[in-house]
Formats: sequence, C-alpha cells, structure tokens
Amino acid sequence: MLRRYTKGFSLVEVMVALVVVSVGMLGVAGLYVNGLQAGRTAMFSHQAVTLAGDVADRIRANPRAGAAYDGNGPGVNHNCTKGDVDCDEAQMAATDTFFWQQQATTVLPDGRVDVQFNGGVNPPEYTINVSWDEPGERRDFEILIPVLGI
Repeated sequence: MLRRYTKGFSLVEVMVALVVVSVGMLGVAGLYVNGLQAGRTAMFSHQAVTLAGDVADRIRANPRAGAAYDGNGPGVNHNCTKGDVDCDEAQMAATDTFFWQQQATTVLPDGRVDVQFNGGVNPPEYTINVSWDEPGERRDFEILIPVLGI
C-alpha cells in the first residue's frame, strides 16, 4: 500500500487565514478613522478655547464697553487697531466683535461667537460661547468671565 503525505496548506486553511487577516485589517481601518475623527475634534476644541481666550482678553482690555459686547452681531471694523484712529469703547467693542467673528469662521467649520453681558452682578460677567459644526452634531465651548473696572 502506498502512503501519500501531503505537505503545506490546503485551500480551506488558506481561505480561513485570509478571512482572519481581512477582519483584522477592517478593525485597524476602523480604529484609524476613529483616530482621525478624534484628532479633528481635538483640533477644533483647541481652536475654540484659544478663540474664547482671545475674546476674554479683548473684553478685559476694554472693560468699560459693558453691554456693547452683548449679542452676536457681526460687528463693524472701525480700524481701531491703527495707531492714528481714536475709537470710543463701543467702537472698539464693534471692532473686536468683527475680528473674532471673522476668526471663528476662519478656524472653525460654521464657527460662531456669542457673548452675553450680565451687568446685574458685581463684578459684571460675560458668558462667551464658541460653537461650530462637527459631522452629525453642533459642538460648543462656553466660559464665564468676571470683568473688573466697569
């Protein structure tokens, strides 16, 4: 009687190995996509925090403007940042609003900055809300700052 020894892999074993490797690669691809999405969200969150800090600094630099910062209008560029232009508090607030709305739309998808003024407390407070669109949801970052000197 002749004995035949088979060496190597059968076709079934090769197909099973191919399925196992394919499932593993799909898992790696899914993790890669989730990592990209988390990185994008982290980048936009960082931009929102930076923008909110800039807004807070501009408000603190012009503390007497008070309610001129209230609302979410587009603002007007009065060129108050030029050395030869003399602006009052309200014009400076309108210029600040113009610049940070411009920044929000530049660095965030459908970015928006809303400021609410509360003069009924001492010291007066501003609530700064920076919002933007992420795929499937609207995200926002909000801070509350007291401003002395009004």
